[in-house]
Amino acid sequence: MFIADNLKFIHERIAAAALKAGRDPASVLLVAVSKTRDASAVDDAARSGQRLFGENYVQELVTKAAQVSESVAWHFIGGLQSNKVRQIAGLVEMIHSVDRLSLAREIDRQWGRLGKTCNVLIQVNIACEASKCGANSADVLGLVRNVAALPHLRIKGLMTMPPFFDDPEGARPYFRELKRLSELVAAERILKVEMTELSMGMSGDFEVAIAEGATLVRVGSAIFGERERQRSPVQRT
Repeated sequence: MFIADNLKFIHERIAAAALKAGRDPASVLLVAVSKTRDASAVDDAARSGQRLFGENYVQELVTKAAQVSESVAWHFIGGLQSNKVRQIAGLVEMIHSVDRLSLAREIDRQWGRLGKTCNVLIQVNIACEASKCGANSADVLGLVRNVAALPHLRIKGLMTMPPFFDDPEGARPYFRELKRLSELVAAERILKVEMTELSMGMSGDFEVAIAEGATLVRVGSAIFGERERQRSPVQRT
């Protein structure tokens, strides 16, 4: 029952943060980050009303998706190698981590083979941390233009992962900057580009992210408990 209780509590916090910011709580979606969790945990969360799940590792996602019995939707939120795109083609509703044109081209190719279109977010490394993926802020507009030209991709917004801070307020400038970048891109009115989604905020800082405009918050440990194992953030999968 703790997953159901945690989900209820997180949704209450999301709603409160949205209302405090003068926003409709329905404008913020919870992405339950299920990496390293068993399929049974995903099923438990789904039976408690959670539909959207985020995964970081290709093989884990493929295996887990085959084991989950409930009807759920998957987002891919981790660093992605071009040579593994084929394995998740058609399986995920959105990829949050498009950070280079070569990756976008492979996503376009694989979804094109299925006759489908993939919704993507452009990942921005606002803090320019070497350990994290993402395009530099200065390169975002050019990358958006190039990705938008691919026929089987639709850009829905931006994603970022700020540095870790003990105080969630430390992440606020990074969330604010992502919002600014999204407004800059939106003002260009590029065909096939919508800046309707901002994927930012995790278990420790999602309320601050909501205050700054997040529409997708990625929460794992606050739902499922602390992980028993960790992987390096620099690993692409």
